[in-house]
Amino acid sequence: MKIKPFSVLMATALAAGLMAGSLFAAETESEAEVSSALAGSIQADESYYDEDLSFLAGKKIGITIQSLGNAYWAEVMANLKMVLKENGAEATFLACDDNSAIQIGQIETFIQNEVDLIMVHPSSAVAVEDVCKAAMDAGIKVMCWDDAMENADADWILDNKALGIAIGEMAGAFINEHYSVNQPAQVLMIGYPSTAVLLERAGCIEEGLKNSAPGKYEIVAEAEGIEETPVSSQVANILSAQESPDLKVVVGIGAGPMIGANQAYLDYYEDEIPEDVGIFTADITKWQVDSITSGKEAARGVVGFEGSNLQTANAAASMFVKILKGNVGAKIVYRQITPMTAEYLTSHE
Repeated sequence: MKIKPFSVLMATALAAGLMAGSLFAAETESEAEVSSALAGSIQADESYYDEDLSFLAGKKIGITIQSLGNAYWAEVMANLKMVLKENGAEATFLACDDNSAIQIGQIETFIQNEVDLIMVHPSSAVAVEDVCKAAMDAGIKVMCWDDAMENADADWILDNKALGIAIGEMAGAFINEHYSVNQPAQVLMIGYPSTAVLLERAGCIEEGLKNSAPGKYEIVAEAEGIEETPVSSQVANILSAQESPDLKVVVGIGAGPMIGANQAYLDYYEDEIPEDVGIFTADITKWQVDSITSGKEAARGVVGFEGSNLQTANAAASMFVKILKGNVGAKIVYRQITPMTAEYLTSHE
């Protein structure tokens, strides 16, 4: 059964996005200044994450993240909590629900509690710079996950340009297989422009599409979100508004967009997904692995990090050890990225 007709609210939101030119505008000047001011980086590989995690025994660690409503973050944090507990660390996990004021308060509480290390996944890196400086001034180590910050001992980040391009090129390979210049793919872009790193990632996805499938696609719709339920609702509304079912390729910034869009497509096609429908994003969750390898859903490929979520958790814990010991090796540590299709995932089980 198809979804109910396109709502007035969604039509208004999309119209506003089109009037603004694009949902994915350039990052703010202050964020660009922070990024350009930083220097010193290292490209991590598997050998970089070989610290003895027993060093964390008795250490107090405060962790504040954007949201636990995001499937990827929920799985990674569950694994990280397990790894830290197994190694004797006292860890507190908090979600700020993408609210910088709440996140600042969480970091202030960690400072008051005299933790040894704070890991921050910023809602806005610029917004938490001052409170992270206060933490460092108090002798607390600070690690930023996903952003390049001035006031952190280390930034554990993705090369979002390379990541976005990889997502676009993976989708481009699929487009080359199913579409042509005479019959171009209609593409839906799902981003999250309020977060600088995700804004950069979304912008580079189109660069990857241009590199790999020039003239064979057209981005005809945009949506935004990092959590599956609101994304699913948006995509369902967009699909139900089509005059013909031609919007068949989705590119997006993470697991939430893939899970939400996949459900919308399953509903739209009544669980019979055509072979020329494909969704491509970043992150890697158990759900994504199962859906992609099933061959029966719209999810077709992801660009993942480190490997499994447990491997990411162990890598993060190893970063904590490096930071606490003062031997990170560079201010900026770039994480590993790996394109993963059904073929790759089944061969690496």
